[in-house]
Amino acid sequence: MSTVAALSARALDSSAAITIDHLSKRFGRTLAVDDLSLRVSHGEVFGFLGPNGAGKSTTIRLLLGLIRPTAGVARVFGDLAGDVRAAHRHLAYVPADVALWPSLTGAEILELLARVGPGIDAAYRGELIDRFALELDKPGKAYSTGNRQKVALVAAFATRAPLLVLDEPTIGLDPLMEREFRRCVGEARERGQTVFLSSHQLGEVEALCDRVGILRAGRLVEIATLADLRRLQRTVVEVSYRGGAPSLDGVEGVAAVERLDGSRVRFTLSGPPAPALRALAASEATALSLREPSLEEIFLDYYGEDER
Repeated sequence: MSTVAALSARALDSSAAITIDHLSKRFGRTLAVDDLSLRVSHGEVFGFLGPNGAGKSTTIRLLLGLIRPTAGVARVFGDLAGDVRAAHRHLAYVPADVALWPSLTGAEILELLARVGPGIDAAYRGELIDRFALELDKPGKAYSTGNRQKVALVAAFATRAPLLVLDEPTIGLDPLMEREFRRCVGEARERGQTVFLSSHQLGEVEALCDRVGILRAGRLVEIATLADLRRLQRTVVEVSYRGGAPSLDGVEGVAAVERLDGSRVRFTLSGPPAPALRALAASEATALSLREPSLEEIFLDYYGEDER
């Protein structure tokens, strides 16, 4: 490629926060990421979804330059992801399982991360410490899983990095802290920062993301808007009954019917509940419970057991 062509390609890539072109990664005989291409725009909150083993974490490691691709290329604001020093000037990262320096206190860890990153807003960091109720005088080895996540989240959101890469960032957080996390993502969007979010929580993704990319067996199945994502929604219903089991075959909206034992049945429900309620009313139901399924359950239901 000529110098002019290379500069033109770089200018095109820098028009997006993340540019991934025909990216593949093979570990021996296992193809973890298969010909993946996508663009994430400036200021977008992009959800990166898929069942366990789909290749999400491998893709993030490639994006961070932690491993090298077998084929293809990933860029962060035009810089090659493999050029870690250049690419990491543009981003802050929160992993799913945060490891801290065991002998450093929370305050010392935040200071260290501030010095090696792309710069911070110190006043905003102080606000985040209060909002996340983070105790700074404990050593890293004394922090629980949730508190380790808080340290990483405060460090990331306090930066002015144009890209935040968040891989299952709310693991170990209680509901109040999850709410603060969502507020922080909204504030990052308002500042024009780009957020690349991998999550297993459908509610979190639906509340935060502009678009989602769905990965399946290492391949990008589709890029969807929130309206598209809602068609994946299901409710898991479990019913206890006496006498004969409720007849659910062919009932509109009912799927994945599972007989648990002689007195319980579980199924997923999408759409209006009236047909399922009429079917249940014809039997002697003694208890009814409903819950939102995990994304893992949704994907297995939507794509089928061949995902395994």
